[in-house]
Amino acid sequence: MSAPIPAWPGELVSLGDLEVFTRTAPAHGADAEPAVFVHGLAGSASNWTDLMGLLSDELACEAIDLPGFGYSPPPRGRDYSIDAHTHAVVRLIEKRARGPVHLFGNSLGGAISTRLAGTRPDLVKTLTLISPALPDLRPRYGPARILAATMPGFGPWAVRRFTLLSAEQRVQGTLDMCFADPTGVHPDRLMEFVEDVRRRDGLTHNAEALIASSRGIVNAYVRRSLWRYAARVTAPTLLIYGRHDRLVDPRMAARAGRVFKRARVIVLPEVGHVAQMERPEIVAREFRAMLDDTTRSEDTTSAAG
Repeated sequence: MSAPIPAWPGELVSLGDLEVFTRTAPAHGADAEPAVFVHGLAGSASNWTDLMGLLSDELACEAIDLPGFGYSPPPRGRDYSIDAHTHAVVRLIEKRARGPVHLFGNSLGGAISTRLAGTRPDLVKTLTLISPALPDLRPRYGPARILAATMPGFGPWAVRRFTLLSAEQRVQGTLDMCFADPTGVHPDRLMEFVEDVRRRDGLTHNAEALIASSRGIVNAYVRRSLWRYAARVTAPTLLIYGRHDRLVDPRMAARAGRVFKRARVIVLPEVGHVAQMERPEIVAREFRAMLDDTTRSEDTTSAAG
């Protein structure tokens, strides 16, 4: 088993009254188009390491640590809502001033990316959503855990109990929840996950970011506004679901395919919640297929005109 790509180098980016940490995979070509990657709850920019490496031959890839996650400090106003996270990503795209981007989002990052694409179509060239956290009120174990984390008193208690486990145990629990086959994770990557958990244990805002962002997801589910944003998206959209996803019901793929106007929907049979980590080569292949379809469609429209 060959060693995986190490996490891409990063930097702290000032966005006025907000700072975010980003990791960048340099593009191989001068004409590469910009792409921005948004992680899920309790994740970080490093969740996109392998996919960014596969796409760096044609994209200039930049992944963000959302405020309070990864190496990003917490936002000054302690606002972890979907709206606030979306605004942070918008500010990063505008800061780079490179025109519309290929936007990727997983889970919470998928909800954020949906809101962004639905409200700022000028900033999004294509949209790729991997197990996006779009409202689904059917009972399910994974979302029930997120809901429990938002309950006053219980959430902080549950986080404290969770941190009593070793970093290795907590990482294994996360892998069991998010991967269809956790045994496929490379030992070097597993060590990276464990080291990151240990680092975040020393941050005073770690529990706050997790609980408050969970509350943001729940609020968005209750308002169901994310589906309205989805219906406004005009960019070509790739939706990827894992059949063994324990957090986002893969049956939501059918509804998403109806709501997004220009949707390409894929359900992967042996994949869980984080296809970009579990099967990055498939995600890269499907993204390129969407680009090819979009180019052919635009060429046909141009010829007809």
